[in-house]
Amino acid sequence: MQPPSRRDFVSLTVTDSGGYTNGKQRRQSCWRKWKQLSRLQRSLILFVLALLLIGGIATYPRLSAHSGDTAVEGNGSEGKQPFVVDMKNQARLALHEPPSERKISRKRGPPVLQNRVQSKGNGSEPQGAELKIVQEEDGTKKLISWRGAVIEAEQGTDPNAKEKEKAAEPEDPSAVQQAESRLEAVREAFRHAWKGYKDFAWGHDELKPVSKSHSEWFGLGLTLVDALDTMWILGLKEEFQEAREWVDKELSFNKNVDVNLFESTIRILGGLLSTYHLTGDVLFLEKAKDIGSRLMPAFSTPSKIPYSDVNIGKGTAHPPRWTSDSTVAEVTSIQLEFRELGRLTGDPKYQAAVMEVMRQVHKLEGKQDGLVPMFINTNSGQFTHLGIYTLGARADSYYEYLLKQWIQGGKKETELLEDYLQAVEGVKKNLLKKSSPLGLTFVGELSHGHFSPKMDHLVCFLPGTLALGAHHGLDAEHMELAKQLMETCYQMYAQMETGLAPEIAHFNMQTGSAQDVDVKLADRHNLLRPETVESLFYLYRFTKDKRYQNWGWEILQSFNKYTRVETGGYTSINNVRDPKNPSPRDKMESFFLGETLKYFYLLFSDDPNLVSLDKYVFNTEAHALPIWPQAE
Repeated sequence: MQPPSRRDFVSLTVTDSGGYTNGKQRRQSCWRKWKQLSRLQRSLILFVLALLLIGGIATYPRLSAHSGDTAVEGNGSEGKQPFVVDMKNQARLALHEPPSERKISRKRGPPVLQNRVQSKGNGSEPQGAELKIVQEEDGTKKLISWRGAVIEAEQGTDPNAKEKEKAAEPEDPSAVQQAESRLEAVREAFRHAWKGYKDFAWGHDELKPVSKSHSEWFGLGLTLVDALDTMWILGLKEEFQEAREWVDKELSFNKNVDVNLFESTIRILGGLLSTYHLTGDVLFLEKAKDIGSRLMPAFSTPSKIPYSDVNIGKGTAHPPRWTSDSTVAEVTSIQLEFRELGRLTGDPKYQAAVMEVMRQVHKLEGKQDGLVPMFINTNSGQFTHLGIYTLGARADSYYEYLLKQWIQGGKKETELLEDYLQAVEGVKKNLLKKSSPLGLTFVGELSHGHFSPKMDHLVCFLPGTLALGAHHGLDAEHMELAKQLMETCYQMYAQMETGLAPEIAHFNMQTGSAQDVDVKLADRHNLLRPETVESLFYLYRFTKDKRYQNWGWEILQSFNKYTRVETGGYTSINNVRDPKNPSPRDKMESFFLGETLKYFYLLFSDDPNLVSLDKYVFNTEAHALPIWPQAE
């Protein structure tokens, strides 16, 4: 067929040899016959011609419409092909719609999709011109738009169709290679850290990599237990097996030793429960039951607000020597672990103890727009040190666990959700400000009505928590705020000379400031903390924005450059502003293996099923606990 813009012409040669004369004679003959008719005959002929003319005018728009349409089934019958067709429209249809695919059967495709096709007749587009369904020889169904795009029929009502279509595209080999090289870099970093621990601190709590020695906190192999599920997730089978053997043969909680309730819950109990769920190995569940039961004396207080310290051998508990207060973060960030222990054992005492704490904190006075003070008294059960509000140390994970308990319990505990949402609004109202010159959004602190532009690195858990809430159906504005705060947390690294964030930053708010982030001399240390990497993982998992992976890669390189110890291990440093002399502190915190490297690995992985956030919720030490089935 010729393109619609071209036309065919017939060439005629006209001569004067009789052609003109013959035509003139025929016209004169017809006129003579017309004049011979009676007046009545001529009137009848004119009347019939007039009727034909009127009928033709009336039917013309309908014929024109048919010429631009495909044949579509109407009310149970197949559309008819018009007998008059405009050649330009016919050419257009032939280009966009093969004749063998023009019919749409109502028996194909999901109901919503069928309605979508039928309703096209009410719009400006011709009915059926937008979509059609065809069935392949193998029985699969495809939805084809008139523009030629092919979509699987089952995607017709899927709001994530674009993401699925993108995911189905062949991966760029160079991108796959880059991702694998980054994952291997994390595995290599873990092996290097593990080598230092194994050589100089095996079975002890923490490695001192510079002096090639160790330190004790509880005497329970803290680094090893904290790192168990990290090794499993990273696929380090050899290292995991040797650690499991130590847990089986050497780990005992029958010791006359004081442990911190909060730290032992999130690191040891959480680590054992997570490893049990990931591996199915009951050894870890039995160890979790043992430590969990030994921590319960902490709840034997007049107010049911737990003491901070427990002697796990004697079964006694007490507050710190200098005060009868516990921090709010500590008593409200043990719930995920004890709730799960109660579910696994069938013993209600574990969940009852921690949920009593949440009920009391929920009804206490002293909050400001959902924000809580930092301390609570174990005798009276009341907040102390009123008027000071922060999302940093001593309060941070209270907000994190409000959301995560709601998620863990199947989104049924509305009281927890209400407290979380109110707290987010309180942050936006009281603590959220902009820096200069970049206009970074940051979270400051409030002290008796006075705002301070001080932001702990610990606050960088917040972007990830906000993103997690948005993923589970909360306001989309939470995700936008998460992205803004994520930029800020990254800048806390990028604006430092070593590329590593300080423990505490102060943000400049005066117009004309040269740099957004200012760091006081006493706050320049870096403890290998995980919070920024944690939030980068959440933001990447939910958005697939590669810049979050790239930011994480920059941070990992900075860790390798300024904190890696040649003989094995990584060390915290004293000065992130002095790349020539960062001043090693000679300590590798257990959370570097338990959290920081784990979140790096999850950040660089493109597998959404690697610890799925629809099946698991991480405790505040990055240990994965299952989201309970809806029936529970």
